[in-house]
Amino acid sequence: MTSAPAPPATRTVPVHRVRPQDAARMRALRLEMLADAPLAFLETVAEAAARPHADYAARIAYVSQGCHTAQFVADPGGRLVGHAGGTVSPDEPDLTVVYAVYVTPSWRGSGLLGALIDEVAAWSRACGRPQLMLEVVVGNDRACRAYHRLGFTDTGVRVPHPKIPALNELQMRRPA
Repeated sequence: MTSAPAPPATRTVPVHRVRPQDAARMRALRLEMLADAPLAFLETVAEAAARPHADYAARIAYVSQGCHTAQFVADPGGRLVGHAGGTVSPDEPDLTVVYAVYVTPSWRGSGLLGALIDEVAAWSRACGRPQLMLEVVVGNDRACRAYHRLGFTDTGVRVPHPKIPALNELQMRRPA
């Protein structure tokens, strides 16, 4: 008799910087992200699905090294279940902008979000950037609470959503 898998809160999953060989799985996760949370990202499922695999492979190869941009994934083996990216801020050289944060619904509440953000933070510090900033759609209270638990604070800054003029995003920051 086999036992049932443990609930996500008691499971751990390795988080690593994407590697070129992750391109196909990263494409699948990207399509899931866009379908599940369309307001949180800057492209549509249709736009992402139309991009050839070679474009994904080139992007993954680019973000797999260096200090300009990086992407981290949660990889239990098989399908990827989480993602967070970081990129240098053009206006603040000591700041990493966290982007494209996503955890598959069945893994939400498991601590995986913290593990992803910790990897972005470690990379940011290693690259000489001691601060993190991210933006969240105003009204996405669950995400705001989750980021607050991870040490982010609302700066009070509100910016227009880059794709949907009726929405605003709030900025949150914390030390890397």
